[in-house]
Amino acid sequence: MATTVKQNGTSKKDTASVKKEVQKKLTDEAIGKAASTEKTVASKKATISLDDRIQNFEKLRGLATQRERLTQTLNELTKFNYNQGDSASFYIRDSHNLEFKTTNTNLIKLVTTHLQSTLEERKSEIEEQILQFEL
Repeated sequence: MATTVKQNGTSKKDTASVKKEVQKKLTDEAIGKAASTEKTVASKKATISLDDRIQNFEKLRGLATQRERLTQTLNELTKFNYNQGDSASFYIRDSHNLEFKTTNTNLIKLVTTHLQSTLEERKSEIEEQILQFEL
């Protein structure tokens, strides 16, 4: 907007261009241009097919299942951490039946602490995805 020369210490705004903009908007609304664009945006949101909606529901159910499994694993790991006595063994076995075994309690504590923090981080990521999910 353009301003005119100061008169009596105050500036007067050029209201002619503002009036023209308002008149143009009112004219467009009267003709239906603005209303038609709003209707198309609303119709795009409302036209989600049933198959897409069901697929989104299945994705949400999958996220909820992952969260439940993580919660259960975290609970079991917490029980292990608090019930861990002086003697504990840690086994890892791969698909070729090769095995790693240790009874070093410091190493076991380090691995379980790292595993617990990783699982808690993943759980919070999944919870965030669930909260942001739209059907």
